[in-house]
Amino acid sequence: MGLDPGLRRLALGTLLAAYPGPVPPDWAVDLLADGLAGHTLFGTNVHDPAQVTASTAALRTGRPDALIAIDEEGGDVTRLAHATGSPYPGNAALGAIGDVALTRRVYQSIGAELAALGITVNLAPTVDVNTADDNPVIGTRSFGADPVRVAAHSAAAVAGLQAAGVAACAKHFPGHGATVTDSHHELPTVDAPLSLLRQRDLPPFAAIVAAGARAVMTAHIRVPALTGADPATFSRAVLVDLLRTEYGFTGTVITDALEMKGAAVAAGGVGPAAVRALGAGADLLCIGAKVDAELVERVAAEIVDALADGRLARARVEEAAGRAADLAAWTRATNGSPATGYPELGYAAARRAVRVDGLLSGLDQPLVVQLHTESTIAEGRVPWGLGPHLDGVPEIRVIAAETDAATLRGLADDRPIVLVGRHLHRLPGGPELIADLAAAHPVTVVEMGWPAQWRPAGVRAFVTTYGASHANGRAAAEVLGLAG
Repeated sequence: MGLDPGLRRLALGTLLAAYPGPVPPDWAVDLLADGLAGHTLFGTNVHDPAQVTASTAALRTGRPDALIAIDEEGGDVTRLAHATGSPYPGNAALGAIGDVALTRRVYQSIGAELAALGITVNLAPTVDVNTADDNPVIGTRSFGADPVRVAAHSAAAVAGLQAAGVAACAKHFPGHGATVTDSHHELPTVDAPLSLLRQRDLPPFAAIVAAGARAVMTAHIRVPALTGADPATFSRAVLVDLLRTEYGFTGTVITDALEMKGAAVAAGGVGPAAVRALGAGADLLCIGAKVDAELVERVAAEIVDALADGRLARARVEEAAGRAADLAAWTRATNGSPATGYPELGYAAARRAVRVDGLLSGLDQPLVVQLHTESTIAEGRVPWGLGPHLDGVPEIRVIAAETDAATLRGLADDRPIVLVGRHLHRLPGGPELIADLAAAHPVTVVEMGWPAQWRPAGVRAFVTTYGASHANGRAAAEVLGLAG
């Protein structure tokens, strides 16, 4: 016997799915007609603006008010510009500049570009306070380590996006900035008393609620003081008692991807994770990136089964689907004639963010060496570095742990060396390679990751970009006098 059509439609109304490739398959459109809340677009869904516009139009033939979401943070996390790198600097750069009006303008420009493509929800901004230099998944996605600064820029980012008619989804509640593990791979723990969380991690979320954020994304992190042994995504104390009752949030609670191990392993699969998240107070369940029709149906069936066996109350699922529908109604009402984005604003902002410690002199025709860094799942494989911006300057790319200083000195001969990397303080072999080079050769270092307190001894200059977007790379090349 198949699922009850009404209950299936109700369950689908709480799900944010995804599909492979640049053209929506028939099942992705058909599920929207059957009640699916919407889809998230990833880099594999994006080739060029005309194609994305055609895709969003095709999806709306299934459901005119379909939610179409994307992770377009600027900086290191971009889907629209995954082939080239974002023309906008990310949050760390904007936080370093310290101009909240600029942050609002940058996010309004991003929002305008999304609206023009038919995208209605941006799974941004990241409002986590990055207090762990070794945080492997937040880093430059954060506005900084100061809660007051992060709160101010977070509110500005929300205001900018929503002024363009795109719903903001602030993430990751109740704060992913103090973690040293990645919730894509495991369940991180933030073992801090509630008093510290209120002082350090939570102020930006209070700020975005006050700014009218339409959505908040949950974090797959364990916070024993709040969640016990469970992830926050499954915690009613976090999603209802804290977010809704204490902070007064009335919008839509969206989960981080339930395929992530921080949720799926804890619950025993994506379907059980969906049930637990709904029971805890989540409204719109992001299934993940690797989704097909069978998985969507399986998750919907799990929700229907939970309604039948008492794990979920029908009123709770109706409430969740209603909040997802409210979000869709808001985006449909506000996403009218889109304004124009201004990518040049991003390049100008990136230049303002660059910081230089030391002297930038004697850099005529240097050897540029980019140290390979693995990308996180959140970032994906997006080009970064100075390469696209160099004017006739040689560049090589190496793995720090597999490269010795003598080899690089031989390649450089009498030319200076510019070493470019991300998160160099924790890159395997990176600090040692820099120290060996600087001991006997003129070296300038360009840090395009999180600006930790670490500074290598003996280098001529240390350049910090606060991110690795296309705009950040251009700004660094210009500061070094190497840009075409």
